[in-house]
Amino acid sequence: MNRRQALTGIGVTIFGSTAGCIGNPSSLFETTSGRAPPLVEDRPNAVYLPTHVEGMNMIGVTNLGDLTVGLTYSYPHRFWTVENDGGEYIAQRTDVEQDDSVHLMAVPWDPETGTVLPNTGLSVEITREDELVSEEVIYPMLSQRMGFHYGANFSLTGDGIYDILLSVGGINVSRYGQFEGKFAKASTSTISFEFSKQDMNNISYERLSSDQGQDGAVEPMSMEMIPTGDAPESLPGTNIGRGTSGDAVFVGTVVEKDRFGSTPYLGVSVRTPHNGLVIPGMALSVSIDDTESVVLFSGLDPELGFHYGATVEGLSTESAVEITVEVPPQVARHEGYETAFLEMSPLSLE
Repeated sequence: MNRRQALTGIGVTIFGSTAGCIGNPSSLFETTSGRAPPLVEDRPNAVYLPTHVEGMNMIGVTNLGDLTVGLTYSYPHRFWTVENDGGEYIAQRTDVEQDDSVHLMAVPWDPETGTVLPNTGLSVEITREDELVSEEVIYPMLSQRMGFHYGANFSLTGDGIYDILLSVGGINVSRYGQFEGKFAKASTSTISFEFSKQDMNNISYERLSSDQGQDGAVEPMSMEMIPTGDAPESLPGTNIGRGTSGDAVFVGTVVEKDRFGSTPYLGVSVRTPHNGLVIPGMALSVSIDDTESVVLFSGLDPELGFHYGATVEGLSTESAVEITVEVPPQVARHEGYETAFLEMSPLSLE
């Protein structure tokens, strides 16, 4: 058992969230590597500008059943996972270990709409000449430049050609419209990858100086081959307001369309500030007009994208909606997100 296999026994949840677009695969995005500068002192409990940005190299794109996965790599770097510490959710740092060679990043999406997909149960196995090299937990993760993806540090055995086996287990969220019935089957695909330390050492690296630690975010990268997890700019139905909690932005809408049935559907899109990237992995409930609470379920819809929603009897555009975050986002974070989306108070949509 390797150092991360032990985590599978304590309930690590693996996810998979909306459109965007890698022109130059070495475009900058924020991470932290073994040569990363020290963390900013007195970081805010909010999204902040990281200490530096790195580039990445493209490995390839492959199809797994109904979905497509793009795979990239960069320097190994520290990141944060979310843990329940006696009822309080905290971000626990995962440092770079001596045998870490690369940080792999995988993005699954619907090729027809560009919607990045949650809850795919993605896993990675790396072999070289049919010998197992690395098989680690790959975490659902948020990055300011890349949005939602799966990521982890992996060890390799030096320069050479590797085969990376990608597996998805089928999406377990509600699907509507053209997504209904899709992404349900397990599937696998293999991408060959030629690794050299020289290529990796040529990946760009830039330290941010004056603004690091300030409220804000590095801009998402513009990618031609892989979408970012952008939340929709406009939602279907009637907008019933927005609110914030833990620095996350919540936008609500009432949708009355046949694909949701005959009862009004409450959709809540949760996204990051500054960049508007979808945040999956939460447990939410709502109280409508001070009545008994209703659980919101993770959903995928061509217009709403990844969201949280439920049909609610008597719901109208005039209803007072209060949202309770039962569980904050159970996604790992790159630097700049690790202090946000943890302490999340109830909020009203206004």
